[in-house]
Amino acid sequence: MTEPFVLEKEQTLSLQNWKKHAPNMVVGFTTKNGGVSEGHFNTLNMGLHVHDKLEAVCKNKEIVAEQLGMPTEKWVGCDQTHEDNIVKVDKSHIGKGVYSYNSALSATDGIYTDKSDILLTLCFADCVPLYFYAPDESFVGIAHAGWKGTVKNIAGKMINEWKSQGIDVASILAAVGPSISAKAYVVDDHVVNKVREALPFVNENLFMKEVSEGEYELDLKRVNYELLLQAGVKEENILCSSLCTSEEGSLFFSHRRDEGKTGRMMSYIGLKEEKES
Repeated sequence: MTEPFVLEKEQTLSLQNWKKHAPNMVVGFTTKNGGVSEGHFNTLNMGLHVHDKLEAVCKNKEIVAEQLGMPTEKWVGCDQTHEDNIVKVDKSHIGKGVYSYNSALSATDGIYTDKSDILLTLCFADCVPLYFYAPDESFVGIAHAGWKGTVKNIAGKMINEWKSQGIDVASILAAVGPSISAKAYVVDDHVVNKVREALPFVNENLFMKEVSEGEYELDLKRVNYELLLQAGVKEENILCSSLCTSEEGSLFFSHRRDEGKTGRMMSYIGLKEEKES
């Protein structure tokens, strides 16, 4: 399958398949390049919470905002806690978590909206970014799925929340973004048993491989893919990136590879308000 996340500019990868559906959509994932941060955060760190200089992070956000044509006053950011809390965002939330982490939506790892001119944003350094789009209803959403959020099924929870608002699951598009690959992500029995509980009827050879006693390579992307299928999303409506944040060292920060001393990429999605001609 062709890689769905395409390097558009030095700073951004665009989910171009969805932009074909909606030319007014802004959707993608930042790289680690083309910013002003220094040291471990070289150069496009988008995370406010990693002890980078605040002015550098703010400048990085302004660089990305200009490229996307979505000013930072239309952004929304979250205090991510590796849980499954999801918030429906409206105009009252815009500006939260953009320049101050204290103002972010608290304890939130999934956000969605049916309003235009809002850019939903989340930060990553190996975890799985999930993207959601319901074309007919103009719903867009994103979620942060580390292993804890994954086994709590934040992917399925987003789908069920949309379903409860009358959206036909068969019409929902989903995408699994750049994140750590199985080869770079070795976990123990504790994690693997939680994954088994989340996917009891799926062949575990699809998403993990034992590499030594009590140690397993875990494909978190594939786990989330299977959870989306389990929630009723059509297979043909799911895109999955092959890009690994750990292996692609020239493109991405990686918490595992960089031993915790690193910056954050940002996932984003929003629909620009269409101007009347």
